[in-house]
Amino acid sequence: MEAADSLGITLYELMQRAGDAAFQIARRRYPEAHHWLIVCGHGNNGGDGYVVARLAQAAGLQVTLLAVETDKPLPEEASQAREAWLNAGGVPHDPGKVWPVEIDLIVDALMGIGLNSAPRENIAQLIKQMNEHPAPVVALDIPSGLLAETGAVPGAVVQAADTVTFIALKPGLLTGKARDVVGRLHFAALGLEPWLKGQEAPISRFDAQQLADWIKPRRPTSHKGDNGRLVLIGGDSGTAGAIRMAGEAALRAGAGLVRVLTRMENVAPLLTARPELMVHELTPESLDDALEWADVVAIGPGLGQQEWGKKALQKVENSRKPMLWDADALNLLAINPDKRQNRVITPHPGEAARLLNCAVSQIESDRLLAVRRLAKRYGGTVVLKGAGTLVASHDRLSIIDVGNAGMGSGGMGDVLSGVIAALLAQKLTPYDAACAGCVAHGGAADVLASQRGTRGMLASDLLSTLYLFVNPDLNT
Repeated sequence: MEAADSLGITLYELMQRAGDAAFQIARRRYPEAHHWLIVCGHGNNGGDGYVVARLAQAAGLQVTLLAVETDKPLPEEASQAREAWLNAGGVPHDPGKVWPVEIDLIVDALMGIGLNSAPRENIAQLIKQMNEHPAPVVALDIPSGLLAETGAVPGAVVQAADTVTFIALKPGLLTGKARDVVGRLHFAALGLEPWLKGQEAPISRFDAQQLADWIKPRRPTSHKGDNGRLVLIGGDSGTAGAIRMAGEAALRAGAGLVRVLTRMENVAPLLTARPELMVHELTPESLDDALEWADVVAIGPGLGQQEWGKKALQKVENSRKPMLWDADALNLLAINPDKRQNRVITPHPGEAARLLNCAVSQIESDRLLAVRRLAKRYGGTVVLKGAGTLVASHDRLSIIDVGNAGMGSGGMGDVLSGVIAALLAQKLTPYDAACAGCVAHGGAADVLASQRGTRGMLASDLLSTLYLFVNPDLNT
């Protein structure tokens, strides 16, 4: 490994550091656990498990170690870890013959990050046994069965309460099915921080800590004209709520002036609900005027796919101003695809599948590949929504590590569109506006989840906590 060589560290020393880091975290998280079951595979992940077993036994804990054996020899470092365990009086057991009932903690050291397909039947059976036991599971590096590069789960997978990952975060720990199986994620750099600081990560991870890099405090003399003029287009018959939520979210995210073009029947209700919005009937004349007036254009929430929405989109697509397309604008884009660099698109997996003419299952099996394909085909900036939202452009890719299950309800995407569009209007680049908007949106939902739980969260509830994330100076 390049990092170990550059710092003069042997791979076995790194393995010992990994095992020690995992042991310390497991001990801290589960201080009352006295009987540990450690399940070791036949690779370096298993070697980490042997180190944990030795340290746990030395600490006076009862340890039962199950070792999966194959015809192949253990890797050198794992073999050294096994020998150290044996020399300390440890005894490996056959998983098919021993499975103690009185266990307080399970350590998953079965498969590690090298997996690229479903686990074999004997491994799948072990995973099933771990999942069915009431003791919490601590996974080493990654839960066995979860693919490190994609977050896909092609077969059986360990349901971890905690995951201790080493040296660098893996994409599969943050997107795809990761949130269902990783539990609480812990990171240990193993003393490689000096080397890691000199590396350029191919994928960025963003959470609320980065918001202050994008969103700066306002000048005391700033006024509404400085904060961007945004036009939002949508809200066909029966979908006024979508454009109303997008409009109010844009105001709450700091846009100076927000004009909404919608059906005539929606004008009075929207003005009554949120008088700070400038609401007009969508006509060819009002659209021409708004496109000339606006700094940024957003279209799609409640747009529909009938002639009314199609005509608006045909006019908008010729604008060279920064744009955001969402919802039915994306469904219409799938029918008549084009590529442009001044646009942010925000598909959920179903819309992404239509844009790429494939099945939703293909999107979800490799979300990173999907978002790269979308950026290549459609240009600009792409936000692939979901647990572990991804943002991509032609040369950048980021994972947004915020959000929760409460966001699985109608209208969340409309609020996100308003937030990103507002940040575009405040002169953030499309890529930065997309990243910052996703972080603020998910962060606002996380605050609500911590206060009220996830069930019953409404998209409009985010408007009450969004201010915490579009004003990061409040937390400094």
